[in-house]
Amino acid sequence: MTRTRWTPGPSGAAVALATTALLAGALAAPAAQAESPGRDGRLTDLVNPFIGTENEGNTYPGAAVPFGMVQLSPDTGHNTGYDHSDTHIRGFSAVHLSGVGCGLGGDLPVLPTTGDVTETDYAKYAAEFSHDTEKAAPGTYKVGFRNGIGAELTASERTGVQRYTFPATGKANVLLNAGQSLHKTAATKVEILDNKTVRTAITGSGFCQDTKPYTVYTVTRFDRPFVTSGTWKGGAVTEGAKESSAKGERNGAFVRFDTAKDRTVEATTAISYVDAKGAAVNLRAEGGRSYGTVAKAARAAWEDRLDDVRAQGGSDTLRRTFYSSLYRSFLAPNIGSDADGRYTGWDQKIHHAEGFTYYQNWSLWDTYRTQAQLLALLAPRESRDMALSVLKIDEESGWLPKWGYGTVETNIMTGDPVTPFLTNAYQQGLLKGSPDIAGQAYRALKKNADGVPPADSAAVGREANKEYLADGFAPYVKGRPHQKPGDSDYDHGASATLEYALSDAMLGEMARDLGHDEDAKRYAARAQNYRKIFDSSTGFFRARDAAGAFTGPADPAKSEGFHEGTSWQYQWLVPQDLPGMVDLIGGKKAANDRLDSFFAYEQLLKDPAKTAREVWVNGPYDYYNADKYNPQNEPDLIAPYTYLSTGQPWKTTDVVHAALTLFTDAPTGMTGNDDLGTMSAWNVLSSIGVFPVQPGTDTWGLSTPVFERVDLTLDRRYYPRGGLTVTAPGTSDGKRYIQSASVDGAAYGKTYLTTDDIRDIRRLAFTVGEKPSDWGTSAEAAPPALR
Repeated sequence: MTRTRWTPGPSGAAVALATTALLAGALAAPAAQAESPGRDGRLTDLVNPFIGTENEGNTYPGAAVPFGMVQLSPDTGHNTGYDHSDTHIRGFSAVHLSGVGCGLGGDLPVLPTTGDVTETDYAKYAAEFSHDTEKAAPGTYKVGFRNGIGAELTASERTGVQRYTFPATGKANVLLNAGQSLHKTAATKVEILDNKTVRTAITGSGFCQDTKPYTVYTVTRFDRPFVTSGTWKGGAVTEGAKESSAKGERNGAFVRFDTAKDRTVEATTAISYVDAKGAAVNLRAEGGRSYGTVAKAARAAWEDRLDDVRAQGGSDTLRRTFYSSLYRSFLAPNIGSDADGRYTGWDQKIHHAEGFTYYQNWSLWDTYRTQAQLLALLAPRESRDMALSVLKIDEESGWLPKWGYGTVETNIMTGDPVTPFLTNAYQQGLLKGSPDIAGQAYRALKKNADGVPPADSAAVGREANKEYLADGFAPYVKGRPHQKPGDSDYDHGASATLEYALSDAMLGEMARDLGHDEDAKRYAARAQNYRKIFDSSTGFFRARDAAGAFTGPADPAKSEGFHEGTSWQYQWLVPQDLPGMVDLIGGKKAANDRLDSFFAYEQLLKDPAKTAREVWVNGPYDYYNADKYNPQNEPDLIAPYTYLSTGQPWKTTDVVHAALTLFTDAPTGMTGNDDLGTMSAWNVLSSIGVFPVQPGTDTWGLSTPVFERVDLTLDRRYYPRGGLTVTAPGTSDGKRYIQSASVDGAAYGKTYLTTDDIRDIRRLAFTVGEKPSDWGTSAEAAPPALR
């Protein structure tokens, strides 16, 4: 899909310019070495796929296209795939999720080797490499092994393409390992169909904990016949064998080429979550093209996507980290339907997507806070299909998802993240149309908000809803046996209460819009349940046990019952009613004093970067025993924007700009797990200066952009003006405070916009200075509490 770039003319009118032409070149140097931008103006030159591949960012450097089903990337032995500190590659597997915290995917690692095939464990036959011979760019990856073999990867939506360059030898092998992956492998089958084609079926389970099984089907087609082949099972290799099946043990196939004259071998692997036919359909639809052709198309797809955001100003490093974050924001969710429209639903039956693309992989506890809003802004058509896909999960399995992988529910994380995810889609205007999609969404959300999934459902939903509806809080019950695989809301009753209340508020807004007034009142009342866990003796939220008594340490830094965080970090998760929360604390002065302590504000003013790295950050998974902001995890992602509601909006900019220093152009340049683009989307939106401060609504908080100008090209079907330009001339570390703001030339004193505002305006302009001003400090300027 070709877009036109948004640029306002001298009068502010939109002018459509031709999109950057499709560009040649299958591979680029690592984005860390790129200039700003490349000499031909390619934004993809600014992307460094290696950012986040070290220190548990858990990103992957391999090849994918936006939202593609396939992510063809190297696995080095890290539990989520690739770690930049490793020195051996076990294989290039077809499925990866960016920034997950537990092993997932890694299906069908493929590796080129030479000589006899004697080893079947990829940890032992892994090939040594050096970063000196490793390069990556959006849509492509390249590495040279110390054994003299070169490997290049690229991808289309449903296929991954490999090009291997061997030394001259009669024993150039490609190993296709079906039995080892990043998840638990239950059963596998490999078949050598002819002298060019290998087919597999891989059934696995698990993500952090056990799940129901899921199956990935693959078919790999080589560009020329192999001279011999075979299979292995366990440790036994059988040359000439055509088929092998296994349960829970190593299983795979090898094919061999003579590269004495032609040293290059290309292969295309198509995958499907439906069946072997689906993989064949995808291969037929997207295969049959050379590596160079596919690589060029992948690069063009990324250029087209990134071109919707044109940032001017800032250092080369700042631009590289920004565009790398924008790139990662478009890696998921992922296409789940085959080229013929078929997909496997959560009822494990085959369905057909009529009039939309079916998507899968839902890290909702993370993405509802940032990435869902960014995609609604920049990819509304895909976002609509994503919302429809979530509704299909309810329609086909009986309940909405919490954390979905492929065709199954994992129940990882807690609370009710699907509600703000879907109410965001509604508020952003993505659920309009016939049939009554908004009505369908509301009915599914109401069922979820007012009940608990039946025992035979894989979903846990709002697991503690019975107690929450009766008493106004989810109890924290230590040692309660889990009734279903995954996380339990009872283990995190305090944070679950806050998440439920947030979701009630968002659903209440949707109910009111749809004319369900009694429901709206009921949900609005429940949105105040955050008060039920406020302990006035400590001035903080605190878990309650099943009898209603406060439990756990009184010290909020050592609190219990909060998921991946402490009471200090969760106290700001009341976006629906920050004025009410501020009153509980003791008023704006008390709230600002507490915020200042939370952010170590006085230290931050003296050295923002040092404060961020040495005071805020403890470790990638060090969630507890803390009284400071944790920018590496989701619970307090919105917290810096709380100052917008306490009359000190300039401090939001101070804190946000300090947090942005944690994003760097290096393998360690992520703040914790990226969680399918959540942290990357935080970086993108905060850098632009427009951030979703009430996730699940259409409210965007404002802060100082880090760029002098950003031009957003927006889909006219959802944003009639076709774009938005945000300007802040002269913005810098020393000149970062908003002095005034205007929209289309008219003075603007509020610290927020709505999505309707974004649809109606062409330009948001900030004047910045060296000292804080009184802009946005009035009570009327703050984002309003929900009704």
